[in-house]
Amino acid sequence: MESSLKKDIRKFSLEQLEEFFVNQGDKKFRAKQVYDWLWNKSLKNFDDMSNISKETREMLKANFTINHILVDLMQHSSDGTIKNAVKLYDNKIVESVLIPTSKRITACVSSQVGCSLDCNFCATARLKRMRNLNPDEIYDQVVAIKDEAETYFSRPLTNIVFMGMGEPLLNYNNVIEAIDKITSPEGLGIAPRRITVSTVGIPKMIKKMADDEVKFNLAISLHSAINETRSRLMPINDVNPLEDLAESLKYWYQKTKRKVTYEYVIWDGINDDEAHAKALAKFCKLIPSKVNIIQYNPIDEGEFRQASQEAVEMYIRILEGQGIIAKVRKSRGQDIDAACGQLANKNEVGELGE
Repeated sequence: MESSLKKDIRKFSLEQLEEFFVNQGDKKFRAKQVYDWLWNKSLKNFDDMSNISKETREMLKANFTINHILVDLMQHSSDGTIKNAVKLYDNKIVESVLIPTSKRITACVSSQVGCSLDCNFCATARLKRMRNLNPDEIYDQVVAIKDEAETYFSRPLTNIVFMGMGEPLLNYNNVIEAIDKITSPEGLGIAPRRITVSTVGIPKMIKKMADDEVKFNLAISLHSAINETRSRLMPINDVNPLEDLAESLKYWYQKTKRKVTYEYVIWDGINDDEAHAKALAKFCKLIPSKVNIIQYNPIDEGEFRQASQEAVEMYIRILEGQGIIAKVRKSRGQDIDAACGQLANKNEVGELGE
């Protein structure tokens, strides 16, 4: 059978695999063994399934394929950050990042190939969205970084953030399925509270997450609490203005009772004045929240420049004066274009180990 006609086995649920084995005249429990190899052990080929007979392995190879990712290029930053260029089964590329600190090791993963949003300050936005990632492709990024954490740092992976390429809520079903696998005892067993999904803020999807009673954390890429400025930075604000976002976040808190993190970059001459800081403080009062002020990472010589230290200190003073927790997050991995907003596949597929 041609590989193009073979089915991706990781698209099958355990129940579907059980049905397959029974139809083949095999034992139902074989499905659990195979499922364990695929997810808990993250196996990349059928031949290594040591507790499965050779005959059964050949039958699996004849019917299925494992569309596993390949870390095609790994770059190490001077600060310990590792960026992976991840080649997918169709030769498209996404990037993921291992971020080490003294207390944690975080995997920053992508959810789409490219991005359909046009945030003007983000390198990923300059790539057109080619397709959504499948649940297993998201899962594999986490497994790769988990292995790198153990190999290079002798420490476990502690946290996962969906802050790589793409908008997670525009690939909602696949992201949720990936998180279910990541948190499952049959998968990686990582606690949902250690996972954060970051979004530009799509109100109807935030409400859906609340209705679905998700257990992970929510972060909003905010950058301005004034509509005119936010629309300049993030055109999606034209169709999802701050009033709608605020309503959805109130709904989120009402249903989940969990605070939200606002990610916020301060740019020179754009949002570095007191009016913007006070607007942010007012927005933060809508529901319990905290603010991560993120260092800007230039993507070219364009209009966006990091604000002065004085502006950052002014923001902190105003936010803390209102009792709002605000922390300045220093970006990591800048020397390998691995920092926030820099993921853009500068290494084209043709340069990646072909």
